[in-house]
Amino acid sequence: MRAAKSRLRQQGASTVEFALVAAFGGFLLVLIGIFELGRISYTFNTASEATRLGARTAIVCDSGDERVRSAMIALLPSLRAEHIDISYQPAGCASSATAARAACSSVTVSLNSSAQLTTVIPFVPLAVSIPPFTTTMTREAMDSRNCDGGNLQ
Repeated sequence: MRAAKSRLRQQGASTVEFALVAAFGGFLLVLIGIFELGRISYTFNTASEATRLGARTAIVCDSGDERVRSAMIALLPSLRAEHIDISYQPAGCASSATAARAACSSVTVSLNSSAQLTTVIPFVPLAVSIPPFTTTMTREAMDSRNCDGGNLQ
């Protein structure tokens, strides 16, 4: 008789325990999702800023493609050189810094569609494509004296 009463009092305990564990697990999943969404948004914003920095470095510093790429990769380390496309107008005007200063009217720096970000969600390996950001800048009344070791001032 005593064992039957004890079993009746414990009947809903497993349901309550399951509800508590499920609520905590759901909260943890939502929290991880919020962190990942924030990290992805940050990466997209930084990728956009990297294209602006690359275009500005190319126009202001009259520097070669390697310097532009290294400045962008310094800002967003997950980029690789093959993710970055640089083109000058008119085509072929950037054979040297002197030629670029005299002949180039604009530069376009873009991230191609192969750039990806890998999420850090546990047990869910997911790669998100970084949108193909593009920045075009025209020649301004600036010269390479504004550059100091790769840093714009």
